[in-house]
Amino acid sequence: MLFRITLFLSVLLSGALLGAWAGGKWGMALGAIAAAVTWFVSDLLRGLRVARWLRRVDAGYGEVRFPVMNGLWGEIADRARRALRAGDQRTLQAQMRLEEFLAAIQASPNGVVLLDAQGRIEWCNLTAADHLGFDAQRDAMQRVMNLVRDPAFVAHVQSGQYTHDVVISGLGGTPMAPRKVSVHLHPYGDGRQLLLSRDVTVVEQVETMRRDFVANVSHEIRTPLTVLAGFVETLQTLPLDEAERIRYLALMATQARRMQALVDDLLTLSRLEGSALPGTQAWASAQDLMAACQEEAQGLSIALRKPQTLHFGVDPGLSVSVVAQEWRSAMSNLVANAIRYTPVGGSIDVRWCVLADGCAQFSVRDSGEGIAPEHLPRLTERFYRVDRSRSRETGGTGLGLAIVKHVAQRHGGELRIESALGLGSTFSLSLPAGRVRVAVTPIGEVAELPATGA
Repeated sequence: MLFRITLFLSVLLSGALLGAWAGGKWGMALGAIAAAVTWFVSDLLRGLRVARWLRRVDAGYGEVRFPVMNGLWGEIADRARRALRAGDQRTLQAQMRLEEFLAAIQASPNGVVLLDAQGRIEWCNLTAADHLGFDAQRDAMQRVMNLVRDPAFVAHVQSGQYTHDVVISGLGGTPMAPRKVSVHLHPYGDGRQLLLSRDVTVVEQVETMRRDFVANVSHEIRTPLTVLAGFVETLQTLPLDEAERIRYLALMATQARRMQALVDDLLTLSRLEGSALPGTQAWASAQDLMAACQEEAQGLSIALRKPQTLHFGVDPGLSVSVVAQEWRSAMSNLVANAIRYTPVGGSIDVRWCVLADGCAQFSVRDSGEGIAPEHLPRLTERFYRVDRSRSRETGGTGLGLAIVKHVAQRHGGELRIESALGLGSTFSLSLPAGRVRVAVTPIGEVAELPATGA
């Protein structure tokens, strides 16, 4: 500032001296005035140049040439340029942080919807759009209650009490497998709201299965207990002859065995779910596994008095890395089901074979009446029965296929079911190639032994 004042005074003095030399006393005054006007115009033009540059920058003309000049206006322009650059840098950093924040919300497994004070959608991530059927572009600034009309959600919004979430039907479900979404409103800011959504379909299914499981176990145990209690009361209160007493005791023993089988299967399921996955160190011969299964199958066929043709076949040299006891139980379970549900005179084909991709497959194919397609997806659910009364007649607990599925999954395989009404059924257990080994030299021949019930 001192330099600027000194320069201004120097210009005035120069103008006054030049005017005095040219015109005397009046010339000196006119020279000083002319110098001051020249200074003022020159300084005004420099200021206007800086102002024009600032206006162009503010208008967003992109790259605007910086006015290079000295003096106070040059310093002002330089400081303004540096302030603008710092502001642009802060804006860029804020924009980057905002984009990172939005990207993180987009990647969230939970849905996020930002609502204004009127309940209109300001922004939502793709997860929320998938849960609730929104379109992020089309539905911007639409009232959320116009788009989500579930009565539970409407009541939740109107109540104004957002201490808990509500479960509504989500987009993409089917009548057989509805999709469930949990939504929760959180007020924030000046009347705004944050809507969070979460897919709870699996949670709801597990909860439903838990309730069904408890109800089914209670029902399955209560039925034989009721029978036992009735027989005990009869034995205690009525005079019975020896034949009647023996018959009642036999029926009581049957019901006791039924409860014991149910408890055993429940314990087996619990053990399978809680134990570590089996390794691949122990190997079992498929021929030996099949021999044990064949012996049990023939005994069951005779016990049930159901003459059937049983065929057992094993690829030579096949060995599998399994927990032998678990796998024998799974194999016997499938064969026993086939025997129970195949009519007299039917045929059952049981095979161990190696597939083209190196995997092994144990399959049981029967000529029974088959299963309707709507029942196939639920056959491995605990206590699920296609025909409840018929299953009880055959002595099943309703847990056999659930156990078989768990055994297969623990070994990295799967249980596949193919069936059609009137065409029989095929139940197949697969094992991955890493658990399959075939000896170079055959260690046995394909066994095919028919068995007929008594």
